Amino acid sequence: MTQRGGGRRHDDRAAVPAGAATLGASPVAPSRPGRRIPNQRAQLAVVVGDVPPPGPAVDRLGRRGSGAAQRDAVGIATAPRPADGLDPSAGDLPDLPDQPGLADQPDLPDPDARGDAGYRARVPWERPYTRLLVVTDALACVVAVGVAYLVRFGGLVEFDLKPVSARPYILMSVLLPLAWVLSMFFGRAYESRFLGGGSEEFRRVLNAAAQLTAVVAVVSYATKAELARAYVLIAFPAALLLTVALRVGARAGLHRLRRAGRCLHRVLVVGAGESAASMIRVAQREPTAGWSVVGVVLDRSPGRHSHDSPERGGFDLLGVPIVGTSESLHTAIAQTAATTVAISPQMDGERLQRLLWMLEGSEVDVLVSSALTDVTGPRISIRPVAGLPLLHVEEPELSGTRRAMKGLFDRSVAAGILLLCLPLLTGLAVAVRLTSRGPAIFRQVRVGRGGEHFTMYKFRSMYIDAEQRKAELESRNERAEGLLFKMRDDPRITRVGKFLRKWSLDELPQLFNVVGGSMSLVGPRPPLPAEVARYEDDVHRRLMVKPGLTGLWQISGRSDLEWDESVRLDLRYVQNWSLAMDFYILWRTMFAVLRREGAY
Repeated sequence: MTQRGGGRRHDDRAAVPAGAATLGASPVAPSRPGRRIPNQRAQLAVVVGDVPPPGPAVDRLGRRGSGAAQRDAVGIATAPRPADGLDPSAGDLPDLPDQPGLADQPDLPDPDARGDAGYRARVPWERPYTRLLVVTDALACVVAVGVAYLVRFGGLVEFDLKPVSARPYILMSVLLPLAWVLSMFFGRAYESRFLGGGSEEFRRVLNAAAQLTAVVAVVSYATKAELARAYVLIAFPAALLLTVALRVGARAGLHRLRRAGRCLHRVLVVGAGESAASMIRVAQREPTAGWSVVGVVLDRSPGRHSHDSPERGGFDLLGVPIVGTSESLHTAIAQTAATTVAISPQMDGERLQRLLWMLEGSEVDVLVSSALTDVTGPRISIRPVAGLPLLHVEEPELSGTRRAMKGLFDRSVAAGILLLCLPLLTGLAVAVRLTSRGPAIFRQVRVGRGGEHFTMYKFRSMYIDAEQRKAELESRNERAEGLLFKMRDDPRITRVGKFLRKWSLDELPQLFNVVGGSMSLVGPRPPLPAEVARYEDDVHRRLMVKPGLTGLWQISGRSDLEWDESVRLDLRYVQNWSLAMDFYILWRTMFAVLRREGAY
């Protein structure tokens, strides 16, 4: 089994002979006692083996049989066999039922790359994207060392001590970008599984930068080399900041392409019922995750009355076609040109191990889903116990030192913003007062941490009789499924109020709540007492932290979100809170405000 690194590679010894594919049975002989599987590892995400192309049905004894008979035996409709005139060995694929992300998927693996050894997954966009990151990392370091050299030796700033010669620094400015890229490579900051989402990519960039800085310091001390501290203190932090900024920009471009249906991983879901449906819903809900679910493989043969039975389900699950069972997984992968297999948590360990053995060498990513949802980041670690890779889940840290640091950060930043924006706040208050009757500041009772009530401040964006007119507009509520009242064209909003809401300026007075300690910069949406009175048991967990000026709901659609989705995002924040997550949300909030999505 190969371990996936900065690029893809495979072990030719694990190749499965061409022509060994079946429609209903595995081409790999059952494991025997004492059989040694080379390089076997237990992992949550591993790369698996060679998958032969679709071809004539061959059973475990090598006898040809009827594909239709095999499909009837398992009681499920597999994907269509190649039509006459198609050459499977040349990479021709049969037409599958229409579905989003499959028929119109532009980034198909290269058919010619399959070769004679069977199907091999190819993700065409990964290598160009990795090369782009290498270029941007090198460019960031070049700019950083150039700025450091000009500041230290270009006369832009006067220093008391002058070096004997600037030649060593010129040499270092040439070699440092190469060393920077190599440190990122050895720090595994180019591994494709970390690119495009999550914070692990940036954590590895930070670690690689710190390690290179330590190496330079040790080498300079050991060789008695005299390095200007100003040069080092400018070059390395600047290189790190520019590297992160350029990678953020590259990721934003990748997400834009993914929302347009490009640069996606073609995912085959293995599971049944709700476990498979939940993975499909996640892929459909989060297009920036880069999943295009191209088919569902049942982890068992469906019964007559099964929810997954073709007779009952119309051969699909949430619009995604059911293309076989786990016994024909290798065929389903080849027919759907899948690059990733996502396995639901209900599959037992022995069957999962056999699937991994069956697929060794195909360079298809295998991801095993956990039954635990919406818990991510530092709370989860893998703890091997007696050969079992178990997930260790830490309790959410809702008090202690980090919480005190969050409070200090919130109040200091809010106070600084208020001082800087004081002229703007004054101008907006005057505009509200001059264009409609009533006070400039709207005060409303909200529920904070632990169920405590507090008064929240906002710029008034509605007429003063808005609450009295709410009853007559109840039938036009666009969020009737939840506890909120939302209308895109609410007649109660003033002309200035529309401008304030469009740019989220009406929420600036909440900074006074943050300074006072009743709110935080980042947190769940502050609810009304009437909402809290109708909360179900689980939803009360939103009150375990202070409500926020912004949050996951703010950067994920705001008023466009369904009630259940906004609750899920708030609970996800409560379970996974960290300072790093707060910084990420604050960064994304700037772009959410500029996009004005869900602001009404």
